[in-house]
Amino acid sequence: MSSLLPDAPDPPSSNCNRWFVENVLPHGPLLNAHLRRSYPAIRDVEDVVQECFIRVWMAHATHPISSAKAFLFQVARHLALDIARRDRASPIQGVTDLAAYGVLDGRPSADEIACSREEFELLAEAVHRLPPRCRAIVILRKLQGVPQKEIGRRLGISEQTVQVQVQRGVKRIAEILRYRGVSRTLRHEIRT
Repeated sequence: MSSLLPDAPDPPSSNCNRWFVENVLPHGPLLNAHLRRSYPAIRDVEDVVQECFIRVWMAHATHPISSAKAFLFQVARHLALDIARRDRASPIQGVTDLAAYGVLDGRPSADEIACSREEFELLAEAVHRLPPRCRAIVILRKLQGVPQKEIGRRLGISEQTVQVQVQRGVKRIAEILRYRGVSRTLRHEIRT
């Protein structure tokens, strides 16, 4: 039977599993609290606890452990110190809130604004080129978000007619935009 862990010995017997459930798992919440209190620099305590569980389980599979709690906390201490050493040696620090740094400017650039305006003008022109009834239906459905049933009621036509007119209008707008060289993104936005 293959193991999910690399270089792991064969899975332990059900006795080992029972031992683990009875003697190690109950200490998980206490270990979690201990790590949070004693090693506040550890960012992902739950991962450390899980790694401790794996190491204790693997160790017990190869040799008996007399005090599960003591061994578990010893493994946790070693892991925490390894993480602290690694973090101290690494110049990269984790950032939890990028917005607090204010480095990234979410505003569009001048060229993006110009392109968006031009694409909007081309879209408005394409909508204006539609036949009057089709244009009214597309504007109600796609730009104002009015449900098909309501459009049909307002204009005195069937929902099916509304749907067909919307499809024709969107197809025609896409053709006009494609002819004018507008990107696929804008055409996709019209369809949704």
